[in-house]
Order: sequence, then C-alpha cells, then structure tokens
Amino acid sequence: MIEARRLHILRAVADHRTVTAAAAALYLTPSAVSQQLAALEQETGHRLVERSARGARLTPAGEILLGHANAVLEQLERAESELAAYGSGEAGTVTVAAFATGIGLAVAPAIAGLARTAPGIRVRVRDAEGDESLLMVLDRQVDMAVAVEYRGAPGEDDARLTRVPLYAEPFDAVLPSGHRLADRECVALADLAKDAWIGQSAGNPCQDVTVLACEYAGFAPQMEHSSDDFRAVVALASAGAGVALVPRSALRGMDLTDVAIRPVDGVAPTRRVFAAVRRGAEDHPLISPVLAALREAAEPTD
Repeated sequence: MIEARRLHILRAVADHRTVTAAAAALYLTPSAVSQQLAALEQETGHRLVERSARGARLTPAGEILLGHANAVLEQLERAESELAAYGSGEAGTVTVAAFATGIGLAVAPAIAGLARTAPGIRVRVRDAEGDESLLMVLDRQVDMAVAVEYRGAPGEDDARLTRVPLYAEPFDAVLPSGHRLADRECVALADLAKDAWIGQSAGNPCQDVTVLACEYAGFAPQMEHSSDDFRAVVALASAGAGVALVPRSALRGMDLTDVAIRPVDGVAPTRRVFAAVRRGAEDHPLISPVLAALREAAEPTD
C-alpha cells in the first residue's frame, strides 16, 4: 500500500526539482528523502524519479502518480477539515506567509478583525516574498499564503491550491525630482526607455511586472541597481540613480520629498494579490474565518 507521506515527498521533489531542496523544505535529510523515494518506487514497481547533474525530474510513471498524489492529498486535507469541524475547531493557530505590503494592507487588518469575531484563532505571520510563499503552503511549512501573480507561479487551474482573490493595485513611476518628465501628470513607459532603472532581484514578482511592462512598451529596461526593499528603491531614485516602478501601497508612509510619483499612462502595470491554501483546506474551521477576514480587510488601492 502506498503511504501518503511518500506521496507528499514525491510532490516536493517535483516542485523543487532537486532532492536536496525538497529535503530542506520538508525538514528532512537528503538521505531520508532518497530512502522514502526508493520505498515508494518499490511499492509501485516503477522508477519514479530520474537524477542528473541538473537535478531531479519525474519519469512518466512519476508524473502519473503525481496526478493521483494531488487528488489524494486534497482529500486528506478535506478529511482533516471535517474532523476539525466535528471537534468544533474554534481555537487554534493558522500560519500565514505574506510579503511585507500584503501584511500591512491585508494580514494585519485581518488579525485585528479576527480578534473581535474569532478570538480563539491565533494568526502567526511569516514574511515571505510572493514567489516563495506558495511553495511554503505546498510543503506544509505554512497553512496559507498571501501571494501575487508572477511568471512560473501555479495557475488558477492548479489542482493543488484553492485561491481567493484579495485586491489588485497599480504600479506608479518613481522619478528623481529633477527628471525631465517629473512635471507631467502621467508618464509613458516608452519615454523612459533610455533611462537607468532600479529594479528588484531576479525572481521577485515585482521585477517580473516591471520587465513585462517595459517589454510591452517596446524596450528592455537597463537595470543599473536592484533592491527588494522599496524604501531603498525610492532612496536611490531620490539620489538621481534611476527610475523605477513601485506598487502604490508600498509608497504609503515614505518620505517622497526628492522624488516625483506619477501614474503610468494608459493601462498601468498591476499586481494581483490573492490568498492560497492547499486544496481541500478552505473549509477548515480555522482557515475559513481567516480567509473571510482577509477578504474583508483587503481593499484595492486608490
């Protein structure tokens, strides 16, 4: 009989693409993961994982089993939800991974709301970039993610996750106060094609938004500087080091004395923020109130 624990390990290897990374995500040793995969292959009678210098990938048999693994793990989540509901489930802890502005805009207000409506639920928050939090959910490191759309992210049709839309917000152009376009009411990205740019690190969802928006405008931005801290991005712009695109909510409360913040002309680059849980867990009596509180707290930026 196939053990569910081994199915979870198989999925982690498929997600992380190396045994070492999957082991780290699951808080296991690489040898333990290898042993469990070997046991799973013995149980199924098929070779499930191929390893090479580039990492690990599933064989066709492994892909078939992965599809069934997703269904089995979803059903186990539903079983846990129903059992928790049967036992009332009115008190407990829900761990949420979220990026910094998502914490400020949605998670923190949701916690305040839950203190009034569901005082038995404790929310534990972990700061994580939008490209990290979804894998943390799938690896059971956290119960829920507040994440953003990005290239390579699990899509809306991903059978492993249930997604709840929260809000969408535009990116504004951040220019040095002495920039040639600082006096305009709005800025066309094409007019910034020859400027130096301040971006984020590779893989950061906001970097993806910036690069894609510039590509749609007909150019590849010249990234001279990078920082995942938007205060640092604004500081660099104020020093005349370059221009940037920054989510509107991230600019709240900053010192914007030496920069010009301008909306983007036309269709503004936008990031879409959502909450995600493992499929089947959305009705859990602890998780469902947190999702509801996030929906209530999240508001589109002005």
